[in-house]
Amino acid sequence: MKQYEPNKIFNIALAGHGSCGKTSLAEAMLYLSGASDRLGRIEDGNTNLDFDPEEIKRKVSVVSSIAPIEWKGNKINIIDTPGLLDFQGGLYEGMRAADTAVIVVSGKSGVSIGTEKAVKLADAQGLTKVFFVNGLCDESARFYRVFETLKSKFGPSVCPVVVPYIENGQANTYVNLFDYKAYKYDDKGKLTQVPLPDMGDRLEGLRNAIKEAVAETSEELLDKFLMGEEFTPEEIILGVSQGVKDGSICPVFCGDAQLTYGIDQFLNSLVWLAPNAAAKGGELGSDPNGEPVEVSVNSSAATAALVFKTVSDPFVGKLSYFKVLSGKVSTDTPLINMRTGESERITKVMIPRGKKQEDTTYVGAGDIGCIPKLLYTNTGDTLCSPIRKVTLDGIEYPNSTYSMAIYPKKKGDEDKVAQGLTKLCEEDRTLSFKNNHETHQMVVSGLGEQHLDVVVSKLKSKYGIDVTLEQPKVAYRETIKKKVQVQGRHKKQSGGHGQFGDVWIEFEPYDGEDLLFDQRVVGGSVPKGFFPAVEKGLRDSISKGPLAGYPVVGLKATLYDGSYHPVDSSEMAFKTAASIAYKNGMPQANPVLLEPIGTLEAIVPDNNMGDIMGEITKRRGRVLGMSPAESGYQQIDAEVPMAEMHDFSVFLRQATQGRGSYTFEFVRYEDAPSNVAQKVIEQRKSELAAE
Repeated sequence: MKQYEPNKIFNIALAGHGSCGKTSLAEAMLYLSGASDRLGRIEDGNTNLDFDPEEIKRKVSVVSSIAPIEWKGNKINIIDTPGLLDFQGGLYEGMRAADTAVIVVSGKSGVSIGTEKAVKLADAQGLTKVFFVNGLCDESARFYRVFETLKSKFGPSVCPVVVPYIENGQANTYVNLFDYKAYKYDDKGKLTQVPLPDMGDRLEGLRNAIKEAVAETSEELLDKFLMGEEFTPEEIILGVSQGVKDGSICPVFCGDAQLTYGIDQFLNSLVWLAPNAAAKGGELGSDPNGEPVEVSVNSSAATAALVFKTVSDPFVGKLSYFKVLSGKVSTDTPLINMRTGESERITKVMIPRGKKQEDTTYVGAGDIGCIPKLLYTNTGDTLCSPIRKVTLDGIEYPNSTYSMAIYPKKKGDEDKVAQGLTKLCEEDRTLSFKNNHETHQMVVSGLGEQHLDVVVSKLKSKYGIDVTLEQPKVAYRETIKKKVQVQGRHKKQSGGHGQFGDVWIEFEPYDGEDLLFDQRVVGGSVPKGFFPAVEKGLRDSISKGPLAGYPVVGLKATLYDGSYHPVDSSEMAFKTAASIAYKNGMPQANPVLLEPIGTLEAIVPDNNMGDIMGEITKRRGRVLGMSPAESGYQQIDAEVPMAEMHDFSVFLRQATQGRGSYTFEFVRYEDAPSNVAQKVIEQRKSELAAE
């Protein structure tokens, strides 16, 4: 593929709800442009953009993928993003690299939560929005119902451009409202201009919707509209074009990707309606001092590029996808990673084409490429020229709220699991894992059950590791409620020097996390040299409490008396004596189990408030308050035991159809209710017995 200037490059992210036809639309665009010699189909598992084995198996997009096409002297970089909520990471990456969001809507199921999220993210990123209603050759598709829903949901900026004429349940004819012409497609996808069909008042109503949208783009056109004057075709086209670029108009196209109906009209309009890389403009970055720096889209300027996606392949290695904001990226371009400060050696520059890559001499401003085997670079990093150091905004991902403990099926494979997860986390930033040293579990966190199911499959297929997932354990604590005084005496005669240590220790609760050790020994009953040994014995002991073997917190221990032997006493003897005092005293001090409590901030739709608050109460939570969030949403603030939050993300998604979100952070420990404590203690004892 030849090189293109920024004013001929279009970066398009296909977004929307799962199964709305994003990948099918991309395949139709590839096929019609000649970039692919066949029309890939999801059912057949032979698409250019859903090539990951997990995508072929599940028949849904799991990761974002990129492929360029050439159309009428322009280059369009198609970024196909996942629609399922469990794989939103790919949506965030694709949107960050795009200039225009093409939001695909099913003509059958209409506006869904994925549509809403795509629009919301496109607005947050400042992207141009274009709607494409897909699948109109399905007899159950209802374009005009979907169109009215789009207008009611997203406002008067939604503007029809191409609409179907439906005859005998078939949408074979499409009317372009710009040139007021109709085109009919035959069984092979070839179009022929036909006379405008009789659509009654509907056609004029749609035409007026365009005029209303155009009138909002300038005061001059608004005056003309209010005076009842007709717009010229040039005024309509220029008005819509300007409105699309500045975001005041969201054009609506339609067709059927599987039959390629309407796709050519969509592509023709896209290259003059959507902003090219140059027209979209640059970004504000920051220099090493944190001062704002404008980075313009200019091929002659110093290089600045953002890495928006990483693929880690066990055979090919690491592949970093980037978008060039300014300058060029080539093997001759020295680049610095602004996060690490390290220089990266560029051995090869390539253009991504789905699962394949094409070597190129350079990737210019506004374009997208990929580099293999970068040593220090991760997703979200900025690569720039040493002569102008600048950091671009990275990618803010959704919170990973669904966690499971992960175990290898084969003992001894723990390191392999950790290495495999590290690689997967490199390419999926919504995935994370950590070793919980208290519960001795590896815990992996993602966006949902399907997300972690894919992780399990990839560990098997990519790295040959079989794993299982279990609900993660909760890190409980223990403490005491009353003051006790106990003796710890260690005496052992074994010939020669014996062992002797004798201490009296007062245990009492205090408001703190760690052990607080004190002494008030008088008369030298315990020499000062043994004080550290006593403290050491206690610190070693508090790792296991008297109830269920959980660590003890909020404990003050005061050494106030004891005795020693001038020959047989030693640090080890006093350390052992302190441990004996701990074991004797803690059961007498009214020990209790503490459970971790977290603060919950949930953003939920207004009409789901009652269900969510009821569920929080059911999970032993306390609602602290509510406050308005964004339009139509409320924020619920609550405190909930962490033991009750394992599957809250699953419940929230089901209850709100994916519209709700939340954050949850540990805040403190509280006494566990007696019935909860008893259950935890019994379970813990059975675990310890099994070990």
